[in-house]
Amino acid sequence: MSVNEFQYQIDLLKALNQKLSGECNMYRTLVGTSSNAFLYISNADDKCLVMGNWELFFDLEIRNCNDIKKLFTQIREEDVEPLRDAIYIEETGGSTAAREFCKKDGKQWIECEVNVIRDDAGQPREKLLRFRDITKFKRQNDDLAYLAYYDALTGLYNRNRFVQELMRWMEKAAQEKAAVSVAFININDFRKVNDGIGVLIGDELLQQFAQFLKSLCTDETIICAHLNADAYCLAIYDPYGDRTMETLYEQIHKRLEKPFDLSGNQVTITVSVGVAEYPEAAETPLELIERAEIVMFRVKHENKSGIRYFDAPIIQDFVQTAQIERKLKNAVFEKEFLLYYQPQYDTASNNLRGVEALIRWRDEDGRMISPGEFIPIAEKSSLIIHIGEWVMEKAISTLAHWKEKFGVSLMMSINISALQFAQEGFAHHLIALIKEYDVSPKEIELEITETVLVDDFEHIIRKLELLRQYGIQAAIDDFGTGYSAFSYLRKLPVQTIKIDKSFIDAMLRDKAGNIIVESIVDMVNRLGYETIAEGVEKQEQLDYLKKIGCEYIQGYLLGKPMPGEKIEELLEDQLERQVWE
Repeated sequence: MSVNEFQYQIDLLKALNQKLSGECNMYRTLVGTSSNAFLYISNADDKCLVMGNWELFFDLEIRNCNDIKKLFTQIREEDVEPLRDAIYIEETGGSTAAREFCKKDGKQWIECEVNVIRDDAGQPREKLLRFRDITKFKRQNDDLAYLAYYDALTGLYNRNRFVQELMRWMEKAAQEKAAVSVAFININDFRKVNDGIGVLIGDELLQQFAQFLKSLCTDETIICAHLNADAYCLAIYDPYGDRTMETLYEQIHKRLEKPFDLSGNQVTITVSVGVAEYPEAAETPLELIERAEIVMFRVKHENKSGIRYFDAPIIQDFVQTAQIERKLKNAVFEKEFLLYYQPQYDTASNNLRGVEALIRWRDEDGRMISPGEFIPIAEKSSLIIHIGEWVMEKAISTLAHWKEKFGVSLMMSINISALQFAQEGFAHHLIALIKEYDVSPKEIELEITETVLVDDFEHIIRKLELLRQYGIQAAIDDFGTGYSAFSYLRKLPVQTIKIDKSFIDAMLRDKAGNIIVESIVDMVNRLGYETIAEGVEKQEQLDYLKKIGCEYIQGYLLGKPMPGEKIEELLEDQLERQVWE
């Protein structure tokens, strides 16, 4: 080889060496700036090389294949075998594998990706392990899983997880011929805690009550969930002995005898509990929860607190109520209602004072449905507002018609629900109707019950005062049946007190009833209000009411609720009597 050829070979090797050195530096830079760690293993000479940020993952040195076993001392015991299988994957003929494992301290999750490089004969020659920190990713996944299955406020199961567990239990119970009990628990009047003390205090109550319920779940056969603001669910697998809903309810009841300490506020609560059991009550988890909820609503409706168990009549009542509500919605849209009117008479002159407008409903099938049946259903929804608006307009327009036809002064009494009266624009809407039909405000009397006064007494007074300034009258209906009447009466801007029928019925039966009615009439007269006795059905009652100074009466004795045409006949008769007199 000539000198020139030799020099050429030297220059070529230098160039290749520079190129390799540059690429090596580039790869070293890439590996060094990566957040990963790498372990290179050469099977040919049993050597290992660590690269990248190895110290961020392990505090050990690996120089040969024997040292790899040191890795297994730093990870959780349950992750050792899966990681070993991945690292030695070439022994099973594989080329790539990936495993996740956690360090012993539980603070770091690592993903190990293994790549095996084989020679032309298919024999493993080299191996590269890449270690990646996935702690943040795992925690995010854990957080998402937590949100998916647990209630963020209370830490109990949420509805999704509860339904899943319930499904698993019901499938198991079907195989083992066992039972599953579900209790739907509702905190009574929870809204008053939020409105009266504050939402933060309300949340604290929910959390404390949840922690108590969680303490009842002492084994895997009792689970608890927070379904919504004031509702929880408990479930028991194969209830027997001391592990029954009755036993748990006794523990709940005992706890609720003591108040909850909520940031210095002492709050006492009661709960309504409905219980349904698989397989008697339902075949699916959602049906079982729904049946328990239906029973809970019955408890709330009847007693406000306590526990009750599923039976078929409860479901029948619920279905009937649902049917009435569906029909009621259509009736509101189609305006299928009627107004009847019950006359009110002056006890001294027997002249007609006015009438009370009473709603009636003939449904789409032609059946008359009692107000006692559909009004409570309407009051549980916004339907009562729409019904009340229709009643107001119909009654006022009818009064306008009678005034034009007969030229008489007549009082039109209209029942107003608490929900309707609480509407922001109620007073302005009523005044607009009075102006539209050109009737006197003094001939409109709103009948409100004592339940209207419970929520915000000062606001009610301001609204009644506004109506009185315009000339509209107000009456307290069913007086004496609520707790607030006597204490609030002197503050209320009302003109009329209607004595409840229950007092009139008891008036002649015993001395106590007699004294109560006399006291009410005397007190009301002294305060300058008018008195109307409701439910007068006997002549003896009328005679006695006249004697003690009750001004007006209303009842079957002198007139049942009747269509508007019948009231017109009464007005004609009254006009004729006045002509003859």
